[in-house]
Amino acid sequence: MKELVVISGKGGTGKTSVVASFAALAQNAVMADCDVDAADLHLILKPDIFSSNDFSGGSTAQILSEGCTGCGTCLELCRFNAINVKKGVYRIDPIACEGCGICSHFCPEKAIEFGPAINGQWFLSETRHGPMAHAKLGIAQENSGKLVTLVRAQAKKLAQERGHELVIIDGSPGIGCPVIASLTGADLVLAVTEPTMSGRHDLQRVIDLA
Repeated sequence: MKELVVISGKGGTGKTSVVASFAALAQNAVMADCDVDAADLHLILKPDIFSSNDFSGGSTAQILSEGCTGCGTCLELCRFNAINVKKGVYRIDPIACEGCGICSHFCPEKAIEFGPAINGQWFLSETRHGPMAHAKLGIAQENSGKLVTLVRAQAKKLAQERGHELVIIDGSPGIGCPVIASLTGADLVLAVTEPTMSGRHDLQRVIDLA
């Protein structure tokens, strides 16, 4: 089994259209949409989802109101301004919370607990061109690199279970963490660009990364 990753140094070069074309031409492939920050391969392939799962890329804090005495220690220590007070009640903004744990560690009443943060969802689907693994990162959520790794693993698992010889991956644009997660360990890489100065510049950057 081989993995082909289609990437681009910037968005809007037609990378997803190329992946969809390869999907139509391939005879024995699994598709994986690893552009989880702006997934759109599903718009072309129109997948029929048969498995939907939550993705947790970290933890988030929650104040237990019955144990909180309102001492303000957590408010003073939180460097992300994730804790606010309304009418004497302390609450944590789950979007602003980075899950560092300092509030829980120093809370004198041990009234702050951590639970898994739901950062998005990942799916397994059937398309007219074969099975597909894809995902959707939540609004203002991070850890897209972890989600990309998960999507790739699920696509490979599908390929192994069904005897497919190729995984076609729609990688993330740019050169950041999601792109590195898309490329790591791949057998083949195809870079898509456009005939502009910025397209050439970004192509060179992603080639250097690959």
